[in-house]
Formats: sequence, structure tokens, C-alpha cells
Amino acid sequence: MMNKMIRWLFTALLVMVMAGVHAAESDTVLGPGDVLKISVFEQPDLSLEVRVSESGTITYPLIGEVQIGGESTAAAERKIASMLERGGYLKNPHVNIIVAQLQSQQVSVLGQVNRPGRYPLDSARTLADVLALAGGVALDGGDFITVLRNKDDTVVREEVDLTQIMHKGILERNIKINGGDIVYVERSPRFYIYGEVQRPSQYKLERNMTVLQALSTGGGLSLRGTERGIKIKRQDDNGVIQIIDARPDDLLKPNDVVYVKESLF
Repeated sequence: MMNKMIRWLFTALLVMVMAGVHAAESDTVLGPGDVLKISVFEQPDLSLEVRVSESGTITYPLIGEVQIGGESTAAAERKIASMLERGGYLKNPHVNIIVAQLQSQQVSVLGQVNRPGRYPLDSARTLADVLALAGGVALDGGDFITVLRNKDDTVVREEVDLTQIMHKGILERNIKINGGDIVYVERSPRFYIYGEVQRPSQYKLERNMTVLQALSTGGGLSLRGTERGIKIKRQDDNGVIQIIDARPDDLLKPNDVVYVKESLF
């Protein structure tokens, strides 16, 4: 009796898991290159593995060519079942489609992420979902994400500030990602500091970073350094280098070069 109960519970759990998997797959939009495993309940002769053609069609036993490109998995199941029934081949057929390889709905994630590459969109995905698939933003990654997509045969560029999503909770900026989109994570902006500091080098420029904070990032002044007479070398829009007398609370800009002079006393 106990063994029967365990088997029944295991079977029920398996059915629930498979139902959840199928529910997720039912949202998948099919397209060229996708490999599908199609079966009909209690009809083993109608089991088929097929690749969707470039025109978005498959050829299925008894009913011939079926246009399924752009359809969801669930819609394609209903279409094949309807064609089998209308043709008089089966009564109330139960068609099941499993996507073996999802080639049409992929997104390219590039730039400063931990695992750049192409990822299948097996269900509706947001920008945060796709970044998670790519292992998250790398240490050198910035806050700004560029998304490129085709819309009406025109390349559309959209820039998203990740801090609006993660820190401010503006979830409408967590945009939906579609197949064929390119997600690019920009490198974080940099500043440079040299002269009389403990650790002269290049560093990540944080938002609203001041000269004083830059000094702290560089390890502070050396024994010969002074806060008086700090200079910032900054390139203007015309490419001309400007030399600015800096104050401790001045804000830095990307690619600024901070020079700390030696104390005269």
C-alpha cells in the first residue's frame, strides 16, 4: 500500500513538473531554424522531429505543409490538431510540440558581462533576465546598457540606465528583450590620477565623484603631496586639452586626468 502511495505521489509530481515545463514552452515563438519534436497522443506513427524552414513552414504527415513561423508553441499545436481533424484523419487529436533546439529566438549579449554570447529566448524575457543569463555585469561594466533591435527594417537604439531599475525600482525600464536583439554592456567610465599619490593609476569613475574622493581612491597623498594646486586635464568637445585648477569638491568627468603636485615645503 505504501509503495503504491509513493508511486502515485511521484507520478503526480512528475505530471506537475512536466506541466510547468510545457506551460513555459507554450509561450515560445517559433521561427526558422527551430527543431521541433511533434507527437500526437496514442498516434506513434505521427511522431516527427522536424526543422522549421526559412519560410516558417514544416511538412507534417497527412496534412502536408503547415505555416507556423511567428506562432507560439501552443498556437502551432492547435493549428496542427485542427488540420488533422478538418481533414478527417483524427477526432479531437491531442498534439504536443517540444522545442528541441531554439535557433530563431536568440539574443546576443556583448560587452562587459561575465559570459558574453548568444542565448535562446525560450520564454518572455526582460533585460534583467538576459543579463542574468550572461552571468551578470562584469566588474568593469558600467551602468548604461545599449539595446539594438530591428523595427520595421530600421535599426533602433535604446539606452537603459541600470541604476534606474536596480536602485530606484523603475521597473518600466526593465524592457522586454526580443529575438534578434543585441544587448551591449558599456565599459565603466574611467579617470586617471598621477603625481604625488600613493597608488597612481586609472580607476572606475563613480557617479558624482569629487576630486577628494579621487584622491582617496588613489590611496591618498604621498608624503610629498599637497592638496593645493591640484590640476585636472580634460579634453573638450573639440579635442582640445584644458588644464583646470581643481578644488576638492569639484566633480570629475569621464577620462579626466588628475595631477597632484609636490609640496614645496
